[in-house]
Amino acid sequence: MVEPSRQIELELTLLNRHSYFDGPRKADAHKKVDRSAYIVLTRIELDGPLTIGELSAALGLDTSTVNRQTAAMLKADLIERIPDPAGGLARRLAMTDEGAERLEYARARTVESLGRIMSGWSEAEVEDFARSLERFNRGIEALEGRPWPRPVD
Repeated sequence: MVEPSRQIELELTLLNRHSYFDGPRKADAHKKVDRSAYIVLTRIELDGPLTIGELSAALGLDTSTVNRQTAAMLKADLIERIPDPAGGLARRLAMTDEGAERLEYARARTVESLGRIMSGWSEAEVEDFARSLERFNRGIEALEGRPWPRPVD
């Protein structure tokens, strides 16, 4: 029998190799959002406009990495730079209408794919998995000291 922590390690490795998000259909290829943009847009959606430094801290990434990611997102009109509403010098990155539309499209396709993957599961199994996954993620966030905001039910 495989030690449970080793089995979890393997399953996480396997999960990361999959692209359970089908991506846009060929007719909708212009709606593509890569994984890094999906994460950044989700964080901005939950927190509101953020500075590069705030995004860097929230994502646990070097500012140069966040700069590269957001430069591509600015070019794709997914985000825009806005003045700090509090009057600070740093500009904030806000989601554009295009970014919101593409995030929602990608999210709907992901949820649809997950529904197909778990189609043989009972509602209770899906709910248990969701709770366990949230608990697991919150454990990681607590260790890293970087909690991720979640929508209020």
